[in-house]
Amino acid sequence: MTETVTAVYENGVLRPLRPLELRESQTVRLQIMSDESTENEDEAAIRALVDAGILTPPPGRSNLEPISEHERRDLADRLGRAPGKPLSEIIIEDRGER
Repeated sequence: MTETVTAVYENGVLRPLRPLELRESQTVRLQIMSDESTENEDEAAIRALVDAGILTPPPGRSNLEPISEHERRDLADRLGRAPGKPLSEIIIEDRGER
């Protein structure tokens, strides 16, 4: 049987945060993983997947703040006035005639 259990270390004893289905004096093997290191490893894994373009950031994990509606419209106006051809025309030209 394999089970992951969260415990607190107090006065030299590991105290599980919930009851365990073990017999009295039953021997078990423990693997100790600190919650702090687990969180850091999780963050690093998520960051690596996002950087590789495999994953989009989970909600609440992006460092970017959403822009306001006013900022969004201002940006759209500025992009609309940018010199050169619209992106749609460039894409059509790249496809070539059919």
